[in-house]
Formats: sequence, structure tokens, C-alpha cells
Amino acid sequence: MTPDEIVQQLTSSYAVVIFSCNNCWMSRVVKHLIFSLGVGPKVVELEEHVDGPGIRDVLKQFSGKLEPIPTIFIGGKFIGGVDSLVTYHLNNKLVPHLKEAGALWL
Repeated sequence: MTPDEIVQQLTSSYAVVIFSCNNCWMSRVVKHLIFSLGVGPKVVELEEHVDGPGIRDVLKQFSGKLEPIPTIFIGGKFIGGVDSLVTYHLNNKLVPHLKEAGALWL
């Protein structure tokens, strides 16, 4: 599979996907927030994935940023990075979005 196909397959198979790096503090914030809400996301640590560099290039196309990590998809839709996720949360849109995607049942 190509990196583009990997991203497509993951984001269509899981309610929440976080593309992350272990040594990135913003990735830790994203994972902590999602886990604290009771969601079990699919976490892809790019430095551990054989196609990590190619996936990072695909994510750059979504985000338009030189450094696209972390990147969050909910319900197969691109959400963005830590700034977008926190904005969703502060505007009380994150939990409804997670419920709609089937990631939360409460």
C-alpha cells in the first residue's frame, strides 16, 4: 500500500485516528485530551511506522503545514492539529463530534 492508501484505510476504519510522534509534546496533549474523554483512538506513531516519512508527506497535504504532527481525524474527516482539537473542545463541539463518529456512547 502507498502512504496515501494507508492514511485512507486507517481513517476510514477507525472512529478516531491520531498521527503522532512520541517525542512531540503537542502529540502528548492531543492523546491525553482524547483518552481523558474516554475515547480509544488508533494512534500511529510515525517514527515507529515503516512508512512514517511517506505518511508525514501525505499529512502535509491535508494540513498545509511543514510539520503536520499531530494530525487528528474523527469520523474519517480531517480535524487538524492540537490547535483545532482544543478549539473544538473549548467550543463544546468535540464531544458531539466524537459521539457522531461512534467514538463515544455517553
